[in-house]
Amino acid sequence: MADTAPPSKQAAAKGSEPTPFMAQYLGIKERHPEALLFFRMGDFYELFFDDAVEAARILDITLTARGEYNGKPIPMAGVPYHAAEGYLARLIKSGARVAVCEQTESPAEAKKRGSKSIVNRDIVRIVTPGTLTEDSLLPARQGQALAAIALAKGGTEAAIAVCDVSTGRFDVAPVLPGALADMLLGWPLNELLVSSGDMDRPAIAAAAEASRAPLTERPARAATPKSGEDLLKETFDVAALEAFGDFSKAELSAIGLLLDYVKLTQAGADIRLDAPQRPPVRGHVAIDPATRASLEIDRSMSGGRDGSLLGTIDRTVTAPGARLLATHLSRPSLDRSEIESRLEAVAWLVDDADMLERLRARLKAAPDIERARLRLRLGRGGPRDLQAIGRALAAGDAAARGLSAMDGGLTARLAGAVEKLLLDNAPALETFAADLGRALNESLPMLARDGGFIAPGWDAALDEARGLRDDSRRIIAELQARYASETGISALKIKFNNVLGYFIDVPARHGEALLAPPLSETFIHRQTLAGNVRFSTRELSDLAGRISRAEEESKGRETALFDEFCGRVDDLNEALAVSAGALADLDVAAANAAWAVECDAVRPVIADAPEFAAVGLRHPVVEAALRRDGKGFTANDLSLDAGGEGAPRLLLVTGPNMAGKSTYLRQAALAVILAQAGCFVPARSITLGLADRVFSRVGASDDLARGRSTFMVEMVETAAILTQATPDSFVILDEVGRGTSTYDGLAIAWAAVEHLHGVNACRALFATHYHELTQLAEDLPGAANASLRAREWKNDLVFLHEVQAGPADRSYGVQVARLAGLPKRAVARAAQILKRLEADPAAAESLPLFAAFAEDAPSAESFDPPEADSELLRILADVDPDALTPRDALDIVYKMIAETKKI
Repeated sequence: MADTAPPSKQAAAKGSEPTPFMAQYLGIKERHPEALLFFRMGDFYELFFDDAVEAARILDITLTARGEYNGKPIPMAGVPYHAAEGYLARLIKSGARVAVCEQTESPAEAKKRGSKSIVNRDIVRIVTPGTLTEDSLLPARQGQALAAIALAKGGTEAAIAVCDVSTGRFDVAPVLPGALADMLLGWPLNELLVSSGDMDRPAIAAAAEASRAPLTERPARAATPKSGEDLLKETFDVAALEAFGDFSKAELSAIGLLLDYVKLTQAGADIRLDAPQRPPVRGHVAIDPATRASLEIDRSMSGGRDGSLLGTIDRTVTAPGARLLATHLSRPSLDRSEIESRLEAVAWLVDDADMLERLRARLKAAPDIERARLRLRLGRGGPRDLQAIGRALAAGDAAARGLSAMDGGLTARLAGAVEKLLLDNAPALETFAADLGRALNESLPMLARDGGFIAPGWDAALDEARGLRDDSRRIIAELQARYASETGISALKIKFNNVLGYFIDVPARHGEALLAPPLSETFIHRQTLAGNVRFSTRELSDLAGRISRAEEESKGRETALFDEFCGRVDDLNEALAVSAGALADLDVAAANAAWAVECDAVRPVIADAPEFAAVGLRHPVVEAALRRDGKGFTANDLSLDAGGEGAPRLLLVTGPNMAGKSTYLRQAALAVILAQAGCFVPARSITLGLADRVFSRVGASDDLARGRSTFMVEMVETAAILTQATPDSFVILDEVGRGTSTYDGLAIAWAAVEHLHGVNACRALFATHYHELTQLAEDLPGAANASLRAREWKNDLVFLHEVQAGPADRSYGVQVARLAGLPKRAVARAAQILKRLEADPAAAESLPLFAAFAEDAPSAESFDPPEADSELLRILADVDPDALTPRDALDIVYKMIAETKKI
């Protein structure tokens, strides 16, 4: 690869001189050596040297060569200009960055500077994972985030600045250095910016590692308070920052890092972001990376949206609504008034199913106004984006009118959305929407330069130019008919190509007639082909000029009208952002109401105390999966109270594997997230106090990249919980200590339970197979036992998935092993060893090997049935069917029923 790299200027001086074209390429490439350079050449983007080799590998396209440099062929690969977005998407997905270099003048303009002048080119944009705007490159229902993190005051202060270039959203937040990773994952992160001066800081390194997003290192000079202040003033054209609030040095450093990079990727174009927003005073629920993965909030364990909480409950009908719902779930609120506002809106909509469906039908007609307005402001939009804005405004107005016409008062949140969406309240938007409706044709091209998108009657100058163009074409048809009549050549045609323009075409056999007087005085010979002869006339040349000018005037006028509409979008940006936000908020409320009706969810009651009282609680994702298979979900109750008002604050959950302990734990944590996101909860009733943090340690795996075993990962996650949980936190832990020896694991689990109870004093569910821990419920005043019920029936283990008070009597591990498919002989041996150990735990050191006691070796059928089954067999063994009276038979049935109830 090294020998195909672009030569430096110094190397070029020592070797053969590059051609003017290659010199232009090398000069542009030198400015962005880290990016693949898409170099525009006519209808293709070409790549050279190492860029070509890399692109050919990623895209699986042909690698060719163009000329030589220093005696070696120059590798070259290219992609068609009209299909570039598809190739860009694949390159960005692979982690590459692409610098797009366009021709900034036409070949005709270049020739004016000299016959050998080459077309000027320059970079117009750098495409990176966090700066995408095109619909074809972005999932419509998924947001994207470009984030920058920075430290100040010797690393004691930290901040994060986040933007979505496709929607204009811009957030800035201070954060404790140790919580950077937790906060970062609250956004759908596509790319993370870090200053080269902070790369070795532990807090920055930990956050970058946890984010798993593509990391871009930027010069330290970009991440300074001075840089942030200057770029904020430049971006928003203000002389002072007081209007945005009081930013800390860490916040300004993060802002500087972010805006400097956005400016770089826009290649000098204006930065188009909305004013920076600060987080609410109360903030959001803190959720660490391990908990997000464990609870599968927006991504399932497989990495997709299906099977996640978001994928299960999302009933939004607009792209902005889908992205807002994802934000609510990723960053549940701590602001009680905000939560109650969301819940009130959902409750109001739930009460009228017909009205809810009408509202959702109107919202469904709204295109993605957020991304359309940003593409237009960035100069990357087209006529369809204008149409999307007009239709979205109309759909919002229709939805608002439908709600405002309902009897009974709206909730404050719904009333606020109606006020923002009614076009009567925004005359400028109303006029704009009406103008778009009249100005645009129904069927529109993707690009403005293709023309034909402005409707007749909107602009007199355009209509005049089009009339001249269309009239000229009619005149051409009339001229062709007249020439055919005058010459007597019925095969005479007037045609057009890019080389000759308009010309007269006749078959070769008629060419001589036009070349001879008197017709030769009118028809001017242009070209002779094997089967045709081509001519022109002064009349045709004049007409062709008029047509060309009319075409140019028509397209020029249409482009000017498009630019005028884009200017109006820029002027109305703030009002459009308000409408977009109201549409998304209304869609989320309606979607949550639709899901609540569908799955019979209830409004959670938000309590002042740190309690959790649920009746008939269900796991939304598991229930949805069972429903698809035609099965039902077993609901369970749960009561926890960190305030010590009767219910325990810590519940020890025991029971066999596969009985549903993990589901029971997870559904409780998901209920907290749903409630604080402003969603209803699948239960018959639920009351809970707000949680400042949600922790989940359920299952673990090796982290080989960092040299961590399963047990080490488990301990790191448990340590994070025990050191950070507060009395307002909600914690679920499953099988702590299982990755080491029995006594070590028991000791760790024991200490963790005591710490959670006595130090953290939070609401917690602790699932375990260490039955020794169940005695802690007798010693710890805020602890209690619960277990998942299971029954044995004729050597089969039946999971009832029901939670009952008290500890489980056994773990049923051998039975579960049999269900998992262990060989019968191994299961029988395990049952025999278990019986000996239960009778005498000290026998573990003296248990003989299987082969050492062949006379005592268990058969595959010797797996002892449960005691109740044995008693049933004894009852049946004593029965003589031929001697039974009806009364005796009935007595035996009652005895057998009594025995089954003991299982």
